[in-house]
Amino acid sequence: MEDRASEPELVLVFSGKRKSGKDYTYTCRYTRNTSPWLHHHVHFTLVLSVPQEHGLDLDELLGPGPYKEQYRADMIQWGETRRRQDPGFFCRLATRGARQPVWVVSDARRLSDLQWFWSEFPRQTRCVRIQSSEKTRKQRGWSFTAGVDDAESECGLDSGVEFDWVITNEADAPSLEEQLEPILKMATEAVSPSSSSSSSSSINALNH
Repeated sequence: MEDRASEPELVLVFSGKRKSGKDYTYTCRYTRNTSPWLHHHVHFTLVLSVPQEHGLDLDELLGPGPYKEQYRADMIQWGETRRRQDPGFFCRLATRGARQPVWVVSDARRLSDLQWFWSEFPRQTRCVRIQSSEKTRKQRGWSFTAGVDDAESECGLDSGVEFDWVITNEADAPSLEEQLEPILKMATEAVSPSSSSSSSSSINALNH
């Protein structure tokens, strides 16, 4: 395992479609534990890499405006090319130098992302899917974009994956606090003084 300060006790890999609320879900619950937890953003490493090779404005790419949408399809194509050359490239980049015992990966988009974490951390990795209806996503500002919403970056995890947890982010669903509580409990155990024994027991209990 290259360029990594230490091995994590728990890796929580979140995924979800655009406007499903995956980033909000992470912010809602997990930013309260920023000291022992490390938030990884796999897509963020792609965004950081693109300006270096293509001369784009990094600040604009990181913002909410139309600039990012203008280049989104190009970034997806560039990212796919890079992944075909090296499927673990962005995952390794995102976890470089990590020291915290709990890693939260908020934006897995492809099966290759999950496979990399499963391969590198088979005992520690747990996958969480955030889902919302198309109607709800539209209410949050989503609209179908050809070349984006039908690309692997949005559809690659729609089927064929057995998630450890599926969180429904809808107004009529149980609260996010309630749905995320068992995940938070596992993460809390992973950073406790007795994490070497208690977190191992909890994680192994959920092994497929």
